[in-house]
Amino acid sequence: MVYVPGGTVSIGDDTTLPEEAPRHSVEVSPLFFDVHEVTNNQYAEFVEATGYVTVAERVPDPADFPGADPALLVPGSVVFTPPPAGTNPQTWRQWWSWVPGANWKQPEGPGSDLAGRGDHPAVHVAFEDAQAYAEWAGKRLPTEAEWEAAARGGLVGKRYAWGDEQRPGGQVLANHWQGVFPMENLNADGFVGLAPVGRFPANGYGLHDMAGNAWEWTASPWTRDHRPGSPDDPGAMTLKGGSFLCADNYCYRYRPAGRTRGEVDTGSSHVSFRCVIDAGVGVGTGE
Repeated sequence: MVYVPGGTVSIGDDTTLPEEAPRHSVEVSPLFFDVHEVTNNQYAEFVEATGYVTVAERVPDPADFPGADPALLVPGSVVFTPPPAGTNPQTWRQWWSWVPGANWKQPEGPGSDLAGRGDHPAVHVAFEDAQAYAEWAGKRLPTEAEWEAAARGGLVGKRYAWGDEQRPGGQVLANHWQGVFPMENLNADGFVGLAPVGRFPANGYGLHDMAGNAWEWTASPWTRDHRPGSPDDPGAMTLKGGSFLCADNYCYRYRPAGRTRGEVDTGSSHVSFRCVIDAGVGVGTGE
């Protein structure tokens, strides 16, 4: 973990996507942040120690899905599959599929495993799965304001976690989609999907992967803007950071101000998390 100072910080963006406005100032307390997203190896330690079963590994409750075919109520999760050429980027159902048997241990479904991916972010993690890990580790999930303040790395009002230039010196500084999503992946960052954590330069606070790679759960209920207030959807929390699927033509949210909603009972192949500790609080037995 690394220390992130508190104070008054400016978050949000009035110039890009509606849900990122208004830009405003918030007070945040000093924290210790996980340097990177929780990895498969780290999550495996938690599961081995506790016997925890993730949401994706549980049989869905028929009461939560009235009228659903019982044959479809099986454990599973949502997986990205590259669509055929010519796919309309607005028809997301062409690249997201419900895959029975997909979970954090089988990221693409039955037949896949974590071989060679111990240092990748743990995905297919629902909100309660992330909370359970954080509690075991003696930590918690960051709020949206805390997360965004940390992602900015001490920079004020900059577009990206590293400054205002998207590719300084021609370098791709985050694992996001290059090319026209979802048909063309130019792979300029060297990774078609998830990357091992820490492969891209850290921001000013020493935090890796605060842009791209995998979306990260926060402890903040989803609102149409990110000012504190009543949640717009009590079943959704705020995700930050963007993922390897964020492209400039479709999901331009790998910037610190980028944000989206996540259904609390759903994980997917591009959602992970990291944890924090309030400064001065000791690390729990899970670390």
